[in-house]
Amino acid sequence: MDIHTTILLSCILLVYNLNNTNCLTLGLNEDQVSNAMLDKTTNHISNHRIGYDDDMGRMDDGDEDEPWTMVQKSGKQFVVNDQPFYVNGFNTYWLMVFAVDASTRGKVTELFQQASGVGMTVCRTWAFNDGQWRALQKKPSVYDEDVFKALDFVVSEAKKFKIRLILSLTNNWDSYGGKPQYVRWGKEAGLNLTNDDDFFSHPTLKDYYKAHVKTVLNRVNTITNITYKDDPTIFAWELINEARCTSDPSGDKLQEWIEEMAYYVKTVDPKHLVEIGLEGFYGPSTPNRVPMNPNTYCQQVGTDFIRNHQVLGVDFASVHIYADSWISPPISDTHITFTKSWMQSHIDDAEKYLGMPVIFSEFGVSAKDPGFNTSFRDNLISTVYNTLLDSARKGGSGSGSLLWQVFPDGTEYMDDGYAIILSKSPSTTKIISRHSTRLTLFNSLCNWKCRWGCKKRHGFDEFDYHAEL
Repeated sequence: MDIHTTILLSCILLVYNLNNTNCLTLGLNEDQVSNAMLDKTTNHISNHRIGYDDDMGRMDDGDEDEPWTMVQKSGKQFVVNDQPFYVNGFNTYWLMVFAVDASTRGKVTELFQQASGVGMTVCRTWAFNDGQWRALQKKPSVYDEDVFKALDFVVSEAKKFKIRLILSLTNNWDSYGGKPQYVRWGKEAGLNLTNDDDFFSHPTLKDYYKAHVKTVLNRVNTITNITYKDDPTIFAWELINEARCTSDPSGDKLQEWIEEMAYYVKTVDPKHLVEIGLEGFYGPSTPNRVPMNPNTYCQQVGTDFIRNHQVLGVDFASVHIYADSWISPPISDTHITFTKSWMQSHIDDAEKYLGMPVIFSEFGVSAKDPGFNTSFRDNLISTVYNTLLDSARKGGSGSGSLLWQVFPDGTEYMDDGYAIILSKSPSTTKIISRHSTRLTLFNSLCNWKCRWGCKKRHGFDEFDYHAEL
């Protein structure tokens, strides 16, 4: 939180407490912020944020009020410095590749500056590029140091703007190499492989992957001199983006891989959180939940949301939301209905069966969809944000979301249809900033209320904040 926001919140809460002299003895539900106060504060901070000043959100090395420490998990919530940490974030997968070239490196800084300016706190990006143009890993365990230095730059710049990173370690798809590239490497080495899903079961390919994990996690940043596995800038490690194993619809092959790799990551780095990178499809272990899937094919891709996330070493759940891709490309109100039910079912399951936070780590709508308009996109984003706020008020597992995706100006040629350029999307930017402000207020009020006498042992279970939060 920047100094202006801190001062503003402190003044508001001090005045409010002075005007409510019995607040120290009343329960949490009676000590609440009014609609008018929240709206006024939200608008003030949101307007303050949207300016993209050069120093907006930049971290001061001497900032002692907010020590830069690891994100941890406490039951169903994330915490930083024993304070709740709800996530409003975004995806920009290509940051490392852009940071390689001096002519595009500035776009990384520009993106973090703009995202921080609207209060976003987490970015998900790739910590892999396997065997392709500007590859990080050119061959198994053979790395391009210039590309690694580019990833160092991404991590270093993120910290400057108080943005934490979820770093994905490989891809299910062939974009940036991923699972298919590991299989190609195996075939080049003379292995008898039949399909890309051998990535999950062949010992040599698993060893290739483990070697990459070990190399990345033990990397010493050439800019900060901090080993990745010791760097609080990294929020979490993601095992693989959108894992699927269609050759085994039972899910056993992928389940064994998740168990092995989650354990391995934790042996190398026990400090950071770990997530799988799943889309959230229900599988054979929960036949009563299968009807929640967006289509019948989803139960045949070898993933199993609840079973997969019960693995030792997996700290939080990940879910993606693509109604336009999974249900129908033309935009429709059914997409909004699906988004609400899809989110609520996963929040409920994360609470009841998993006891862990859940992040909706990719969501969006493509401008290429028939009937697309900005109003619909804004409605979709607001739906996601409001669903998460409802969960947060109840102390539920809904712990954050990451837009797919946010771009800086001048990178439109990388757009897959889902990109949001903040400077060119004023209505969307306002919604993002407002949500960031609400989460900031919520986290700060939780902290203040605990200082003023609430009992921390009750966690968030008894929080019932005003609907405006």
